[in-house]
Amino acid sequence: MAGLYFEEFRVGQVFDHAIQRTITETDNVIFSTMTHNPARLHLDEEYCRTETEFGQRVVNSCLTLSLMVGISVNDTTLGTTVANLGWDEVRFPHPLFHGDTIRIETEVLELRDSRSRPDNGIVIFEHRAFNQHGKLVGVCKRSALMLRQPPK
Repeated sequence: MAGLYFEEFRVGQVFDHAIQRTITETDNVIFSTMTHNPARLHLDEEYCRTETEFGQRVVNSCLTLSLMVGISVNDTTLGTTVANLGWDEVRFPHPLFHGDTIRIETEVLELRDSRSRPDNGIVIFEHRAFNQHGKLVGVCKRSALMLRQPPK
């Protein structure tokens, strides 16, 4: 089990996740169509080339969010999370394009006991995604209900 128990986290702890991901055209098109998002911004190269400021298709922001969280799981919550409680303050300050490579870092912002579930604690993470040039392309806060360490 790779994830950490609630007691193993500390506020200010930063994880620089080793996994990086180059986002392909296939990733973006499949994700956009699989989630029924027909936005031309993600699917229509000609439209983006002639009608947008970007000049090319933009990676679906929900894919960026999914990768931000997914890449973090192995180092933080794999096997020790009870539930994802929600995402807050999700922002995408710079677009991602096909061929961009993202890296993720996660910071522990807050730890608190669960009032309704004494066997669990709540961890507030901030996930940050950067492209290959070090530009911030995504950030979100995630609340996770975590297992406490089993009694020894």
